[in-house]
Amino acid sequence: MTAIAWRHKHMQLDQRKLDRARRVLGARTETETVDRALDLVVTEADIDQALRAARRKGKLRRVF
Repeated sequence: MTAIAWRHKHMQLDQRKLDRARRVLGARTETETVDRALDLVVTEADIDQALRAARRKGKLRRVF
């Protein structure tokens, strides 16, 4: 397991989007909201990459 490299960032964000994401993700803070949203993006990218690799190997086929 690699160590987490924490960095302090300053960002300008759409407050309405941040508030909505916070509610959707059930986050307590804005920092937690951004962290959870980034986790989702990274996880989705990993899943997409795995599915594309399996599809290239012919292990998946389109159903719809």
